[in-house]
Amino acid sequence: MATKDYVKRGRAAAKKPRGNRNQAPSNGFPFKWATIAVCLVGALGYGLYFLSSNPAPQQSQPPTSTPATKPEPVKPVKPTPVTPPKAAKPLPPKPEEKWRYIEELENKEVQVEAKKEQAPTRPYLMQCGAYRSQSQAEERKAMIAFQGLTSQIKVSQGEKGNWYRVVLGPYPQKRKAESDRNQLRRAGIEPCAIWFWE
Repeated sequence: MATKDYVKRGRAAAKKPRGNRNQAPSNGFPFKWATIAVCLVGALGYGLYFLSSNPAPQQSQPPTSTPATKPEPVKPVKPTPVTPPKAAKPLPPKPEEKWRYIEELENKEVQVEAKKEQAPTRPYLMQCGAYRSQSQAEERKAMIAFQGLTSQIKVSQGEKGNWYRVVLGPYPQKRKAESDRNQLRRAGIEPCAIWFWE
């Protein structure tokens, strides 16, 4: 393959300058400066015309009195008597209260009889799952143990075979069972149902 010589290839012709730099600037009429001068002269002429057309304000002269009329005598002005400031009136006495409930409420004692909670006849249990295989039940039991709670697996016989139930308890009060259920729910272990212990 032959090599191409890009250096000897045709060179571009030099561009001719567009304008002649040696050309002298045109000495035409300066329209811009002439327009500004005409505007200034017109404004000055209008201002002088405006000032000359408005007469100067005349000063008002005081009225001259005619000698034929007598001036009226000036009447002396009587000074108004200065009254001393009045003393402030004393406040009226405080009215007596018509109602006595304010004193009664301050000294009243309210007695409330607290209802005794009835102790449940049976303890409660909480079931957190029922599984077909024992390994699944052991997994759930381990998850509950990580939350610090102890559970046990109860085997129950059903129509279709054995069920492995994970239960917590017994709880003497339902409130303690609900507290543990809320703790497990925050850890993502649900659903858990609360029943009477069987």
